[in-house]
Amino acid sequence: MALVKTDIPEDTLLVGVAASPGIALGRTHVIDRQRLSAIERRVAPGEVAGEIAAFKAAVESSRRQLNEVREMASSREMAEHLYIIDTHLLILEDRLLLEGVTKLIRNDFLNAEGALKRTLKKFREVFEAIEDEYLRERRSDIDSVGERLLRNLKGYTQQPIAVISDQVVVIAHDLSPADTMQMDKARVIGFATDLGGRTSHTAILARSLGIPAVVGLETLTVRVPSGLSVIVDGFLGILILNPSSATIAEYRRKEQAQALREEELLGLSQLPGETLDGVRIPLRGNVELTEELPLALRHGAEGVGLFRSEFLYLNRSAPPSEEEQFNAYRAVLEAMAPQPVTIRSLDLGGDKLAPEINISDELNPALGLRAVRFSLKERRLFKTQLRAIFRASAFGRARLMLPMVSGVAELRACRELCTEVQAELAAEGVAHDAALPVGIMVEVPSAALIADLLAREADFFSVGTNDLIQYFLAVDRGNEHVAYLYEPLHPAILRALKLICQAARQASIPVGMCGEMAADPLYTLILLGLGFDELSMNPPSIPRVKEVLRRIRRSEGKELLERLLSLTTASEINRCLETEMTRRFPELFRPPEP
Repeated sequence: MALVKTDIPEDTLLVGVAASPGIALGRTHVIDRQRLSAIERRVAPGEVAGEIAAFKAAVESSRRQLNEVREMASSREMAEHLYIIDTHLLILEDRLLLEGVTKLIRNDFLNAEGALKRTLKKFREVFEAIEDEYLRERRSDIDSVGERLLRNLKGYTQQPIAVISDQVVVIAHDLSPADTMQMDKARVIGFATDLGGRTSHTAILARSLGIPAVVGLETLTVRVPSGLSVIVDGFLGILILNPSSATIAEYRRKEQAQALREEELLGLSQLPGETLDGVRIPLRGNVELTEELPLALRHGAEGVGLFRSEFLYLNRSAPPSEEEQFNAYRAVLEAMAPQPVTIRSLDLGGDKLAPEINISDELNPALGLRAVRFSLKERRLFKTQLRAIFRASAFGRARLMLPMVSGVAELRACRELCTEVQAELAAEGVAHDAALPVGIMVEVPSAALIADLLAREADFFSVGTNDLIQYFLAVDRGNEHVAYLYEPLHPAILRALKLICQAARQASIPVGMCGEMAADPLYTLILLGLGFDELSMNPPSIPRVKEVLRRIRRSEGKELLERLLSLTTASEINRCLETEMTRRFPELFRPPEP
């Protein structure tokens, strides 16, 4: 590919979201992934059958295309990621999608495009209201399938990424997981997109494949032609257009240094998470499906600190059966044995589930009937899940974690139901762990403030910092107008974390963390000083956190914590922590580049 002439100034910097770490220097290859617009129109009664047939043909074409990608991925030893394509195939079979579109065509005389648009809008609204960022980002799977269906309805074709022959940096409006799975790292050395988030399946795949990526650049595709020299910095989340020779030389040096660091990090993955003063801190993985477990093990996960059970319930017309859940939990427990697996009970509201258990719309679902509140209201549903978890506990080290517990009464009610389930299983002669630990997620202010009371009746704590910070500071970090107030190091948050850890220590129960703070090595020394016993995170973060952990002492963390607690603002605390960590680890915490 020839290098293009450009009037873009040298070293033009675009800032986006760091989706996959790494550095890539190369020429751009712009591909057409612009979102299509569905045209909604009314059809005559005589056109209904044709529109339904067109929609069914689009579904069949989409299924065939995804199966082709699946076959290609299987041949490239990407079996651990096939679940993503399987998820898209399941969406294509979803009765709510298929019947929703056909009913709108038949009853409202909408064309297939319009019916698809309206049905997908309902799906997206379900995911938009989910608090958990990782789960909320799964709406991108709905978007990917919807875009594929719409292209097939319109008869549009796309250039497959698999046919790219040059070594390039791919530039696109957006990329689907199916696009990413077709990438050959020898040819696609990096990519950048207008849209996307760090927790999308596309970003997860890029990290697993080791392809540097920056997403969320908004207007990238209207500014950048094919053949332009660029640098992708997946560490800082920046794209440098038309880099100068000096910048290229600098990044070549960084690229070589990073290659050596990655080798060092992989060497750390199987070493224990242990400090210089002998404190063992197990680093566990946050996962949702068994297919993610090989990735977790490869990065050195010592068990699963958060298994999200919600995926068994989403995008289906009926709740999962006890047997289906049992098989899923058993598979994870057996794969991770003898390490523990912490299964979070259902952390959704009824508005996200099957129609038969749907509840009326709530004005504020984040503060409504969700998580353990919903489970205690829908006891039959909760009991089915508990039976599956207790049955699976006979096949590994299971732990049950209850989300969004706000008081002792909720914990007691859940424990009573657990006792009831255990008695039933015992009477039926079904094997289970009679001593299965039952703990709680500490993620609402009331739980933090009465942590001493909850610690008397919980077997363990796990702090969910994502929600805890939002609720404590009354900040919706998805709201661009107030997102700047989302401060993990706000004095109130540090005090709350100290309170929680003290309560756990006094009650002699373990306390862990499974939120985003656990995955950031910047916070590792502070979390150690606070007294956390274990940390759980997205698996690729484990080696970097372990690297810091193995070079510090708990006593040092306590000393730093006292200094930080004496400060009065989040910015002061951030500045102090960044200065200290940069002093200790200058090669890890370089200041952001302009």
